[in-house]
Amino acid sequence: MRALVAGGAGFVGSHLVERLVDAGHEVVVVDDFSTGRRENLAAVSHQVTIVDADIADAAAVDAIEGPFDQVYNLASPASPVDYHRLPIHTLMTGSMGVKNTLDLAHAHGARYLLASTSEVYGDPQVHPQPETYLGHVNPVGPRSVYDEAKRFGEAMTAAYRREFGVDTKIVRIFNTFGPRMRVEDGRAIPNFVHQALTGREITVAGDGHQTRSICYVDDLVGGLVAMMESTATGPVNLGNPEEISMIDLATWICDLAESSSQIVHVPRPVDDPQIRRPDITLAGELLGWSPSTTAEIGLKATIEDFRNRR
Repeated sequence: MRALVAGGAGFVGSHLVERLVDAGHEVVVVDDFSTGRRENLAAVSHQVTIVDADIADAAAVDAIEGPFDQVYNLASPASPVDYHRLPIHTLMTGSMGVKNTLDLAHAHGARYLLASTSEVYGDPQVHPQPETYLGHVNPVGPRSVYDEAKRFGEAMTAAYRREFGVDTKIVRIFNTFGPRMRVEDGRAIPNFVHQALTGREITVAGDGHQTRSICYVDDLVGGLVAMMESTATGPVNLGNPEEISMIDLATWICDLAESSSQIVHVPRPVDDPQIRRPDITLAGELLGWSPSTTAEIGLKATIEDFRNRR
């Protein structure tokens, strides 16, 4: 089996690449390293082919040598820090990048999986969020470059399935965490962990009562592989339905890190969702998948990884 992983040097992508290599797949990683890191692939660098390219560049994608049986598209800046820094790049990756990789999959008769996001639901008015919920998104807000790029990517993926018969799959990834998250990522868990380990004030946005559902990366990767190997087309939610408030998460991380850091409150970002929890009924029915790693085990592993990289 030969697989292409776009965004394979990123946090989630690198864990997926390792899983595919362990399963005996021949893997080609395509990444422009705008947010991915070569060191994420250190354990398998001698076993994979790495192509430094932007998937929004059609010529660069056309030049990638096949054949391929599977195409995983995880390429995109995924944290607010990154997509605010790279707004046009984010939009192009989620639009032209999706089209170009779909063309590649079509040319090789490969299965195609688009890693979409829970952000397509916006600040939801339905809780938990099932795949049938159409979302509550601000199309011109500061988060829209990511939200709308992913929504467009889903539409493009579905259109290629209908018009060209490409074997496509869509997953919507909810908050995921684990080793290899970047210190400067900007999302809650890496922020809290870094601040706790360095004795800095732990900054919680707003009153901290907003919630997220956090899924350990190993569990998520299992869901991605299960989706690729299934007959399901999606969209299918992948995430952990256990919900936690940001203030409780910050306190928990502080305790696990044995930190004396104080928690302080800062203004909430514009359009920051108040609640976020996946309905994963469909993933269970179609994929036989559900997360199995407890948040405590995952947080301890993440804290240890950050400590080792300091």
